[in-house]
Amino acid sequence: MQYWLVKSEPSVYPFEELERTGRTMWEGVRNFAARNHLRAMKNGDLVLFYHSREGLEVVGVCRVVQEFYPDPTAESGDWSVVDLAPVKRLHKPVPLSVIKAVPELQQIGLVRIGRLSVMPLQEAEFQKIMELGETDFSGQ
Repeated sequence: MQYWLVKSEPSVYPFEELERTGRTMWEGVRNFAARNHLRAMKNGDLVLFYHSREGLEVVGVCRVVQEFYPDPTAESGDWSVVDLAPVKRLHKPVPLSVIKAVPELQQIGLVRIGRLSVMPLQEAEFQKIMELGETDFSGQ
């Protein structure tokens, strides 16, 4: 299993909407590195959901439920999407300011490459964010 983090502006697509609908196509990614990360995602991989621009915090966990396929919203180019489903909301959102203050999280893309919208995480980084979010996670 691999671990990831995706970013969405809560005014555009909040975690609450994913919880309400139960599944979404993660579309609109127009960065080659982020696209390649989408293509590396496998069914069952766990994904942290980060609210960008507003909130600036990790708020939930979702799971890849459909591996990559062509982005139907792309007018041109070779872009991809995956489908995600909610797993659980963090008991306590984890703000970017806290993530930046934790030595074990200094190498994650969220700290190093702030504009990247889809990024890999190490299992220990995923687990540390879950710990900071006071959320027990047994793999559900």
